[in-house]
Amino acid sequence: MCFLCLWDSRDDARHYKQKNWPPRDQHVVGKHNVNCKALVDPSKIYLPPLHIKLGLMKNFVRAMDFQGNGFKYLKEKFGAVLTDAKIKAGVFVGPQIRQLINDSDFRSKLSPKEKAAWDAFVDVVKNFLGTYRADNYAELVETLLQRFQKMGSRMSLKIHFLHSSSRPPSVMADHGKYFHLKTFLKPIRISLGKASNVAYD
Repeated sequence: MCFLCLWDSRDDARHYKQKNWPPRDQHVVGKHNVNCKALVDPSKIYLPPLHIKLGLMKNFVRAMDFQGNGFKYLKEKFGAVLTDAKIKAGVFVGPQIRQLINDSDFRSKLSPKEKAAWDAFVDVVKNFLGTYRADNYAELVETLLQRFQKMGSRMSLKIHFLHSSSRPPSVMADHGKYFHLKTFLKPIRISLGKASNVAYD
């Protein structure tokens, strides 16, 4: 479950459909997957953009056709440094992801649905999860979510953060979900060197 709201990772039927989940007002041991008392205030936990990128890559690979040309290409390209288990699990590091982004051969091996999802992933990496944030980042994130859903990717906690944070701050505030946007964007602002301009606070 999410540490900020009551999003349920096992409730596949509502994933990609429901953006607004009840916020966690308190963390009670034994309820809603809380196993022990929190060591830090959950509102002070931030997911760095790199972790989001790695998580998206993992979900993308897991949703690929393991018998398709795209996945076979991954095995050929990284088989010498990664085990089959790691490749199937989508365990890639930043430099390997950058290699694939710049590899036109990989894109050409993908199926239509995989290619659409990959293009959306690359757009989000270049225009939101790096040192530059495009004005239309919300649209790019929404396109990514739609294409990941069509590809059959299950929603993970990191995709949930994007799903709950893909609307403008004013709309997010109206729906009581501004905390997701604040939690997600702060490390991006810091990476952009704009930590002093915390408009999301």
